[in-house]
Amino acid sequence: MSYAQAVGETVRALRVIRGRWADLLLAIETPPADHWPPRQLAHTMRDGDDELLVEDRAPLVLREHPAPLNLGALDAGQAVERLIFNLADTLAAAVQRTEQGDPRAWLSPDPAAPDSHRAAGSRRHGLHFACVWVEGRVLDEDTAPEVELDGAISAPPYEVLPLYLLHEARRTARIAEARVLRALGLDLRETPLPEPCPWCAGELILHSAPDGPPSVTCSGARDCSAPVPLDGAERARVWGWDDLPELIAALGVDISAAA
Repeated sequence: MSYAQAVGETVRALRVIRGRWADLLLAIETPPADHWPPRQLAHTMRDGDDELLVEDRAPLVLREHPAPLNLGALDAGQAVERLIFNLADTLAAAVQRTEQGDPRAWLSPDPAAPDSHRAAGSRRHGLHFACVWVEGRVLDEDTAPEVELDGAISAPPYEVLPLYLLHEARRTARIAEARVLRALGLDLRETPLPEPCPWCAGELILHSAPDGPPSVTCSGARDCSAPVPLDGAERARVWGWDDLPELIAALGVDISAAA
């Protein structure tokens, strides 16, 4: 794998984690649901939007939950925080030159533990900040010497990330990304639906993937009269994202129960 590929995969994984973190926090406060109907579609169709206010939390931090409704999502959130926070610790110990109080810093010296590089403050900013900070190190941001107002040149706040740590960042970020997507049911999978196609009684398959919205296919193909197109090989009817509400209605599914 090339250097550019390793950087690209790491940055992409970190951005997926950030982008889905609010969904994971919401899932912790929501009873576990089947993969059908897709949870993200259920939220767009439900009445009211009180639960979506989770996205307005600043920062998006994993709260203490005395009685979480979804233990699987809570376990995933805690595991992902540990992975990303520990990764940030490791990178900071190797490349950070910033001093206590610098807003660009991940770690600040802990007066109570002078022999430790671990900080007593960065974690309170939450996983979103940690992902942004790690991304900056992977992209080698702030590694060029700085010119002061008097013309003096000062050392940059960070050193260039060593190659072995780039690979460690890539490995960790991809593991964390997989945990988030799996907890949300957004990893790559195919799930047979319990109900047959309302138009031809063929088998319905829910397809989900991390890089796009879910879809449903019917094995009836040309024998199915559903008002949706065939796939490229003309082997299945396909309900894309915009068509799924019609399928859900035809199946008589209570979408509010999935929200």
